[in-house]
Amino acid sequence: MLAFYNEHHAQHRGQHEMFRGELVPCFEKPERADMVVAEFARRGLGKIVTPHGVPLVSLERIHTPRYLHFLRTAWSEWTALDPANAGRDAFPSVWPIRGMRFDIEPDNFAARMGLYSMDSGTPLTAGTWIAAKTGADCAVNAAHALRLGERGTFALTRPPGHHAGADFFGGYCFLNNAALAAQHLLDDGAARVGILDIDYHHGNGTQSIFYSRNDVVFTSIHADPRAEYPFYLGHADETGDGAGAGFNMNLPLPAGSSSAHWFAALETACIKLTSSGAEALVVSLGVDTFAGDPLSHFSLTSADFLRIGERIAHLGLPTVFVLEGGYAVAEIGINVVNVLEGFETAA
Repeated sequence: MLAFYNEHHAQHRGQHEMFRGELVPCFEKPERADMVVAEFARRGLGKIVTPHGVPLVSLERIHTPRYLHFLRTAWSEWTALDPANAGRDAFPSVWPIRGMRFDIEPDNFAARMGLYSMDSGTPLTAGTWIAAKTGADCAVNAAHALRLGERGTFALTRPPGHHAGADFFGGYCFLNNAALAAQHLLDDGAARVGILDIDYHHGNGTQSIFYSRNDVVFTSIHADPRAEYPFYLGHADETGDGAGAGFNMNLPLPAGSSSAHWFAALETACIKLTSSGAEALVVSLGVDTFAGDPLSHFSLTSADFLRIGERIAHLGLPTVFVLEGGYAVAEIGINVVNVLEGFETAA
C-alpha cells in the first residue's frame, strides 16, 4: 500500500480544547499520527512518501474561496490583534444561528471565526493552515494514485477532516480530506464514488457537501447523534435531497453497541455501496470505535479492525483510506494499520 504522509502535521499542535464546559489538553494531538506512521513502517506494509502540493483551485472543488481565504490568513489576523496572541490558540466564541445572516462576512475577527466554525473545541494554531493544506495534498495525491494503478492508498495525516464542511471547521477538522479525495476521483473519470465513514462520530461535513448530489454515495456508521457529537446531523432519515435522494445512508448505533451490531451495520453499508454503482471508494478511517477510546462508547477490539479491512477489500473497489479520529493514542497505530493490513491481505 502506498501511504502519503503529512510531514507538517505536527505544526498543528493545540494547547487546549473546550470539552464539556472546561479547558482540557487536546485529545487530537501529533502523537496520533506519529504512532500510525511508526506502526505502518514497522510492519513494512508499503512505501511512505510525501505528497506533491496541489493548487488552491483543487480545494475550491469542495471548499468556498472565502472560507479558504479565512483559514490562510486567520493566524496572522489573530496575532495582529495583540502580540500576546502568538502564545495562545484562537477559539470562536460567537456564532450565527437561525434567523441570522451568513452571506455578509463581518469585519470583526471573532465574528468571522464564528461564521466559519461549528464549535469551541477546535483550536486554530500557528501551524493549522500548513498542516491542513498538506493533509489535503495527501488526500488528493492518494486519490490520483488509484488512477495510476494502485489498488489501495492511504492519506496518513492530521488534523482529520470529515466534520469540516464547504465553509466551516469544527470537530478538530479544517479541510475535508475524504471529500477532496472523492471529488478528485470524479475529476479523474469515475462516474460515481462511494464514501464509507466508520468513525465513531458522524461525518457531518462530508454529508453536507454531497447531500444533494448523486455522483457520490455517502454511508456512515456512527454513534446516535441524539447523544453524541456532532448532535445535529447523522439521523437515519437523512437519505439525500434533490438529485441526491437515496444516495445518503446513515446507520446510527446506540452507545455500548456490541461488535456484532457494528458489523451488521457495516454489512448494510457495504450492500448499499455495492448496489450504488460506485467505481471507487474513499474510507474515512476513524478508529475511535475501539473499546479503549476515551471519547467513545463502542466496543471494537484491535482484532476487529483486521476484519473491517478484509470486508472493505471484498467490495473489490480501488480504495483511498483517509485517517480520521481515534484518541487511544497507545493503540491507534495498531488499530489503523490492522485495517490496512486486513485490506491488503484479503484474498
